[in-house]
Amino acid sequence: MSQKKAAAEIEQLRAEIREHDRRYYVDAAPTISDTAYDKLIDRLKTLEAEHPELVTPDSPTQRIGDAPISELTPVEHRVPMMSIDNTYSLDELRKYAEKTAKLLDDEPIEWVVELKIDGVAVSIRYENGLLVQGATRGNGRVGDDITHNVRTVIDCPLRLTGSHVPEVLEVRGEIYMTNADLVRLNELQAERGEEAYKNSRNVAAGTIRLLDPRICAERRLRLFCHGIGETSGIRAATHMEFLHEIGGYGLPPTPMVQKFETFDAAAKHCEDVIEKLHELAFEIDGLVLKVNSFAQRQRLGATSKSPRWLIAYKFEKFEAVTRLNGIRVQVGKTGAITPVADLEPVELAGTTVSRASLHNAEEIERKDLRVGDYVVVEKAGKVIPHIVRVEAHRRTEELPPFPFPTKCPECGTPVVKDEEGVYIRCPNYRCPAQLKERLRYFAGRNAMDIEGLGDKLVDQLVNSGLVTSYGDLYRLQLEQLTELERMGTKSAEGLLAGIEASKTRGLARLLNAISIRHVGTRTAVILAEHFGSIDELLAASEEQLSEVHEIGETIAKSVFAFLHGEEGSQIVGDLRSAGLDMTSPKRAAAAAAGDGKLAGKTVVVTGTLTKYKRDEIEELIVQHGGKPSSSVSKKTSYLVAGESAGSKLEKAQSLGVPVLTEDEFEQLLAE
Repeated sequence: MSQKKAAAEIEQLRAEIREHDRRYYVDAAPTISDTAYDKLIDRLKTLEAEHPELVTPDSPTQRIGDAPISELTPVEHRVPMMSIDNTYSLDELRKYAEKTAKLLDDEPIEWVVELKIDGVAVSIRYENGLLVQGATRGNGRVGDDITHNVRTVIDCPLRLTGSHVPEVLEVRGEIYMTNADLVRLNELQAERGEEAYKNSRNVAAGTIRLLDPRICAERRLRLFCHGIGETSGIRAATHMEFLHEIGGYGLPPTPMVQKFETFDAAAKHCEDVIEKLHELAFEIDGLVLKVNSFAQRQRLGATSKSPRWLIAYKFEKFEAVTRLNGIRVQVGKTGAITPVADLEPVELAGTTVSRASLHNAEEIERKDLRVGDYVVVEKAGKVIPHIVRVEAHRRTEELPPFPFPTKCPECGTPVVKDEEGVYIRCPNYRCPAQLKERLRYFAGRNAMDIEGLGDKLVDQLVNSGLVTSYGDLYRLQLEQLTELERMGTKSAEGLLAGIEASKTRGLARLLNAISIRHVGTRTAVILAEHFGSIDELLAASEEQLSEVHEIGETIAKSVFAFLHGEEGSQIVGDLRSAGLDMTSPKRAAAAAAGDGKLAGKTVVVTGTLTKYKRDEIEELIVQHGGKPSSSVSKKTSYLVAGESAGSKLEKAQSLGVPVLTEDEFEQLLAE
């Protein structure tokens, strides 16, 4: 092949490979198989071998250096890599938000929440689209040149894609290792008779500073980008725009980033993310909350150590290694079959841990968990313990994969998998295990609040055949209950009184209690107060349901299917016959239409409340058409002040903002 033809095919292959790299590492949506990708690489290698004069440093084949370097050289950061202030407390987070709002004269602030990747901070510089330098953070002003190793990081492009790349682009990010690659590396270490690595961060930190890039390439380090150094030619005016822009250049932005209109919503999202740590394929040690607007960041500036426009919300993590003695499955109230790990008891964060949820079948497969394995168990914040990874290098014998049940372990019904989901369920609504869980939830404090109906009594009622539905609870007789084990007359009478009292709980609690998929406490209140009665709710079409504020298509479809299906219709009819109150005052509809008592009003809550939890009173504000806020300004309509109200109360008084007690707030809503 002539050099001209070879050069043309080489450029075409390089462009195609870079595009596939972007789709795989940035978009997480590959369009070709690994085999097809490997064929493209092999063809490029062949052509470059035949025409070595056409090899360039930015070719996808040039990720591994030929020889080690002699030493690391210092690099001065043109824009310092400053540290981040951090906190372990939601209260401290809110104080930070109040301070930030004050610095910006209480103007609206958009907040971005990012994962804080537990890796090694790096700065990577591109000039005219070509990677020219990679450096460690060092002391923030001077780091070490690690370009030779950065070039081996597979999702770090050697050349940016796109026709309008910036003249200079310096991105800040984290070099990290996935849990799966740590498992693979430790297996290699065991084969070589070398010591296993304890965690992915230490591996990444040590590897990125090695002098031999071939070792770095073998360890499969990865990159996420989240910040900016020196730049010339970027178009973004906000952080979200920046992440989108660098993604277009082929750089991998930090995943799962979300933007919020209020700091309270951002803080709540942090708690939701921590609950889902088990889903991540890599380690994080917290979350980072950032002001979205670059203009606002510029005005906020920085202290001598840290920018004022971001803060890290960190959580303590505790790890221990123990043995997986068994895996069993539980059937939940919606039929979801959840695997649970039985562990050799181990001390973790001051408590003895012997169980951990495995959440779903895919998690067992993804982590390759097998009974008899040694596993790393982690507890972060208030989250229940979860298994991070298996110590596969410690397997001394062949262990069989866990056979996830194909039939319900309780009733024997063949299981089904959710469409486009990860959960495997028992579809038999009358499965005894589901019934028990539904009854426990039905009797719970946030549902029908039935005093005396505990877990053991639920088991007895179902096992004896006395209760096969919610309605059966309301048909129980004193003589039936007193025949049960350890059930005296006084206890039976107390239970019957609790069941009778539950008839008056209203529609919102009832909708939450009957375990409709996707309907929890908040959604139940929205539906109840929008429609006002079960009859109006039943008369609504799926489309009308989806048009209710905060409901949407998924919830609407689930609610409609349940209420008009065989089981749901029977439940409603049965409970109606039992005399349950199925009505609710109509409030949400009026509030959504702008007619609520707080329509167009901004309400701030501060201090320690005696009647409400913080999320409860904020939900009440929303229900009446108002907007909860975390900071006091001239635009604040009311301040609801509890005990020990501090600076917010003082500011409200200085601005002339009406201050309400909890009682006065309730009177306002009742007028």
